[in-house]
Amino acid sequence: MKDLYRLFRHNGIFYVENTRTRKQQSLRTRDAAEARRLLNARNEAVAAPMMNLALGRTYLAAHDPKLVTRTWADVMADMITHGRESTQARCRREMKAAPYDLIRTRKLVETTAENLKAVLAAGGSATNNYLRRLHNLALGMGWLAWHILPPKLWPKVRPKFKRAISFAEHRKIIAAENDPERSLYYELLWELGGAQTDIVKLTAQNVDWTSMTVIYQRQKLSDDSEPARLAIGPRLAELLRRLPADGLLFPKWSRTSASDRAAEFRRRCRVVGISGITLHSYRYAWAERAKEAGYPERWAQAALGHNSRAVHQAYSRGARVTCPSLEDYERKIIPLPHAQAKSMA
Repeated sequence: MKDLYRLFRHNGIFYVENTRTRKQQSLRTRDAAEARRLLNARNEAVAAPMMNLALGRTYLAAHDPKLVTRTWADVMADMITHGRESTQARCRREMKAAPYDLIRTRKLVETTAENLKAVLAAGGSATNNYLRRLHNLALGMGWLAWHILPPKLWPKVRPKFKRAISFAEHRKIIAAENDPERSLYYELLWELGGAQTDIVKLTAQNVDWTSMTVIYQRQKLSDDSEPARLAIGPRLAELLRRLPADGLLFPKWSRTSASDRAAEFRRRCRVVGISGITLHSYRYAWAERAKEAGYPERWAQAALGHNSRAVHQAYSRGARVTCPSLEDYERKIIPLPHAQAKSMA
């Protein structure tokens, strides 16, 4: 194994030079024997961990020949095959991001915690989420024998704040929209609070006029998941009657991609001078409206198709709830027993 440091003398003083980085450092001695001892000590200090790494690679290769050559690009290639088509598409977009270039070609067995921290520093909350998933996937597949970055040392994910669209903003967008189909689409997003793809894929068959309910399956959930069921109120009924009675409710708009629909919405927002919202803001608005109205959380969670209570609470965290006075609440429906006793006294 080639020595990392070499010895040379300049003006009677001995120096060492790193053969990789070409960095030079004085040994502060003119004694050749002492300089040779210091040089040997440096090379031995480097050789020991390198020898251990070489032995480790030999043992790992005997277990799995690809283990010592597999890179993070291999983990990324496997990760984009997991989940539904929409999940895979998001993953493919994320894996192309620049922060992952720092480790893309690096071998897994040669990756250190500093390498992962560099990726985290170069990215944002999405990078934190996906890098953690890459790390866990490599561990789960047996491609890593240990945690490179222990679970407690991963930085906490702090997602960017996302706000709901207000009713005034919604009406402003509707007033400025020239396409009747898009206008009705935004109206239905406000009434149902569904994801943009879920709503645009609705058909007349999703509307059950007999039971007065709208029933649809979320696109991102498995086919055997519980569908969202919402009762049709007067305002929603009037809106649905303005949509096709057969086939897709939005036949033209449903042929566009999610990114095209999002881009069109951003353009409409710029035209009317609104910033900070996306089509997904309609889901936040529905969750906040439900919370402010006292709608039971379990119903709101089911209506939006949230499997996780924590996720639903994140959507409704912007709600501003004003609690009624206890006195008004006590006599809202029927006097409570203890309230009757007090009034009789």
